[in-house]
Amino acid sequence: MTQTDEFGEELADFVRRVAALKAARAIPTDDLPSVLDAAIFELDHVAGQLWPWYQRLSTSAGAAPAGSGDRQEQQLLKTLFQRLPVPVALVDRETVVRRLNFAAISFTGVRAGYATGRPLTGLLAHADRAAFRSQAAAVARGEGDRSMTVRLPQHPSVPVRATLVAVRPSGEPRTAVMVVLQPADTRVPAGEHTPPGGIPNLNLTEAARHAALMDLLDAMTTALLTAPAGAVLEQAARVLRGRFADWVVADAGDGRLTRTAVLGPPGEDVDALVAQDPAGCPLVIEAARGGSTVLRVRPEDPEAFGRDTSGAPVLVRANVTSLLCVPLTDGSTVRGVLTLFRSGARPAFSMAEAQAMDMMSRHMALALRAVG
Repeated sequence: MTQTDEFGEELADFVRRVAALKAARAIPTDDLPSVLDAAIFELDHVAGQLWPWYQRLSTSAGAAPAGSGDRQEQQLLKTLFQRLPVPVALVDRETVVRRLNFAAISFTGVRAGYATGRPLTGLLAHADRAAFRSQAAAVARGEGDRSMTVRLPQHPSVPVRATLVAVRPSGEPRTAVMVVLQPADTRVPAGEHTPPGGIPNLNLTEAARHAALMDLLDAMTTALLTAPAGAVLEQAARVLRGRFADWVVADAGDGRLTRTAVLGPPGEDVDALVAQDPAGCPLVIEAARGGSTVLRVRPEDPEAFGRDTSGAPVLVRANVTSLLCVPLTDGSTVRGVLTLFRSGARPAFSMAEAQAMDMMSRHMALALRAVG
């Protein structure tokens, strides 16, 4: 890779990180200092690194030699990495995960093979993602190791200390970043089980989900059979909000969609979502056109559900950790789209729950056709 190519990649990385920082402006005020620090880092990077680099490229170009290592030693290092008793991830400057050891898999709660090839920021709370990207990029540039406090969506009250260290894998031209994750506070929220390793275990709730889904199906059937004409979606939203989702957004119409109902957590202002045009929600349009349910866990794109009337990304404002976007199809026509958000420490939507919602959506569509 030539110096010119490397400079082009670095500049493209910078542009993407700036866009992420702009999108993060809607986070709560208490979380803004980390974003501001990240913005200062980026400005320093332009003044101290990119501009001098551009000046050097104007007069000369160079190439860095690539090294090579012993294969047996590399295999040993890989084994040691996997067996480390602390959660460790190896990422590139874009925070894309190259390796995740066994302890990190247990700590983050991701399934084996899920994280590899995806940005590590997808496992963090929205408010921490832009700052983490900037810090990881700074470490990869050789500006020194550092650490920061982040939070995982499933445990927002438990801070996690992320330590970022630059490493240069043998035989590779680019610097990678090793991320070590450790609980910054050993206290665990009440009601959660902690196994011997000290990592909260959320799998205990899985056993009760099947029974809860059966109760939900029964409640939904009753609501659809007793709903007044013209209030099918409102009745369905009331059944789902609270017991199944934190937010329920209903859009109706077999052509142009219109916002029909928005229910959110107690005390939350829903007016900004009520006034939002469904045509500005990429996920809603995708579900309506494709006719199939869209499931997102830790959605990476903060603008996947568009922006509210204040200009803030909806997924950031609502602290969405997982979502379901379900088209209401009666077999041939999409009569609306129902979107469900979960936020905070609530477990993410599962495939079983998505399938249950797909079944309920067909019943809702039939009810809408009957009153239409």
